[in-house]
Amino acid sequence: MTSTAQLELPLLQPSQAQKHVTVNEALARLDAMAALVLVSRGLSTPPEGAGEGEAYGVPAAAGGAWAGQGGRIALRANGGWVFLPPRRGWRAWIADEGAQAIHDGTTWRSGAVALSASGSGSFLQVLEFDHALTSGTGSNTAQTIPANVLVMAVTARVIATIGGTLPSWRLGNPGAVTRFGSGLGLEVGSFAHGLLSTPMAFHAATELRLTPTSGSFNGTGAVRLAVHYFEASLPEV
Repeated sequence: MTSTAQLELPLLQPSQAQKHVTVNEALARLDAMAALVLVSRGLSTPPEGAGEGEAYGVPAAAGGAWAGQGGRIALRANGGWVFLPPRRGWRAWIADEGAQAIHDGTTWRSGAVALSASGSGSFLQVLEFDHALTSGTGSNTAQTIPANVLVMAVTARVIATIGGTLPSWRLGNPGAVTRFGSGLGLEVGSFAHGLLSTPMAFHAATELRLTPTSGSFNGTGAVRLAVHYFEASLPEV
């Protein structure tokens, strides 16, 4: 036996010379895997200037030094790459997505908090996007709340001062324009903390709507919005 079963850490062999090389390699792998953070899982080629100890999820059909390593973890070690196979149930933080993921034996499932034996999952997600205000008495977002999700809250932060004849604004969706807040400020840093008293199901994709409490928007200003929701996936056949 030359390596451990789970993390494939190299093992010392009887009468082995330069034992420190093997031990140091094992420690480097353990250092990365014990609290796994994947910088990204979407890069098809190794990034230039990757830092020692950084780990990446290798996508299918990756090229360069990652060619043929799709689905594995690429760990930067000693100026090169070490490749490790993730196992079902492993958890990782995916840095560029800002989300926890669970490996289902084939791929990383971002936002997953639980997976069944047949692949059905429970997911907690945050969808964040910026919305530039349009002129008028209402401004709908191009980005929508996804279909078939349970929304717990929509939060918002003004990132560019909102202009117009309005004293304040409201955040909701068409048909319920105050669902996530009313009397909200116009200046940068103003916020909405739209926590629902009861989670609400959205069965169809639904835009958010920003409306003045009176007056109108003049087309200046921007708001950063975040939809906090639960999603359930179907079991596999």
